[in-house]
Formats: sequence, structure tokens, C-alpha cells
Amino acid sequence: MKADFWHDRWKTRNIRFHKPEANPTLIEHFDTLELVDNARIFLPLCGKTLDIAWLLSSGYQVVGAELSEIAIIELFDELGITPKITDIDSFKLYSAENIDIFVGDIFDLTPPMLGHVDAVYDRAALVALPADVRSSYAKHLTQITNNAQQLLLTLEYDQSVRNGPPFSVPQTKVETHYRSIFIVNVLADDGEDYDMKELVFHLIPRR
Repeated sequence: MKADFWHDRWKTRNIRFHKPEANPTLIEHFDTLELVDNARIFLPLCGKTLDIAWLLSSGYQVVGAELSEIAIIELFDELGITPKITDIDSFKLYSAENIDIFVGDIFDLTPPMLGHVDAVYDRAALVALPADVRSSYAKHLTQITNNAQQLLLTLEYDQSVRNGPPFSVPQTKVETHYRSIFIVNVLADDGEDYDMKELVFHLIPRR
């Protein structure tokens, strides 16, 4: 999807993908990552997800990347935090204690900009991207995070019946994108909707 598509979604408030609570799947499976207190978690295409508030309240640092500045302004407003805003190349960096959000195109993000991360939580990025972009995204994500482990959530459904985003990304596609660098461990393969199931993966670096 082109940038204008997502900017328009936020401008017109067509944001059904935004949930009014922290994701129960995150809460259920996060301990699988076995992170120490104050670990730094990267959320690609983060929006204003309440998962960020949950991670901060659980004692972790958060770094995110998001295309829409509207989403990030609302994120900090809802967190009750006044950010420092800095221009870094093509990005605006919104920063406060334990949180850094890069507003711009994630494909322009570099390892020096991002800094060290201990894990990636990808709830909404891989499934938001069309098939012809996912391979480039997966390579870029692993590069900028130095192959950090991932908690990855995807959906699987018949895309001839309904279309995305979010798109259907079954286990076979996850393995295609990541198996050369990660052990792909399936944590959950279920869902309330018979026609659509949620998949949860722990991607463990092959080191």
C-alpha cells in the first residue's frame, strides 16, 4: 500500500485496525522472549497501539516506526506525555523517557538511527504490507535490528473471499521470509473466527 493510503486512513478516521486495549496475545506470549527489565522493544508500523502503554508499564523501553504523524501525536496525548520532537534526516523523532518513535518511512530507517533493540514485536506490519513488499520489509527489518528475535503475529484466511489489509500471511510465507535467519517457532495457531485464524510466532536467531 502506498503512503497516501495510510495517511488517508488516519485523516478519515478509518482505523478499525486500532484496538481499544492492549492485545491479549501480546500479554499471553510476551514472556516467551525472556527479556530482562528495561529491554528495548521495536514496534514497526506501530500506530498508536495501546500495546505501547502496556510495554512501558511493564518496565520496558519502546522504539517504534510509524508513517502517520497523526497517530503519534494521538499516541503521546493518550499516554499523557509531552515528547521532544527532533528532525533526523527524513524522520521526525518523538522522544520521551523510555520511548522513541520515528515518524516516516520505515524503509529509510538505518541501524545507527534505530540503535540497539533486544526484540521486535510485529503485530501489524507484515500483515499490512502487500505480497510484493514483504520480502524487502523482512530483509530490512532484520538488518536494522541486527537479527533481533521477534514476536510475530499474522493472520491466515482465504484472500479470494476477503482482501486486505490486513493480508493473509500463513506459516509457509513466514518461513519463506525468515527461515534463513531465524528458527520459526509456532506459539499459537487458532482464532475465534472460523474463516480467519491468528498465528503467533517466536522467531529465534540462528546464531
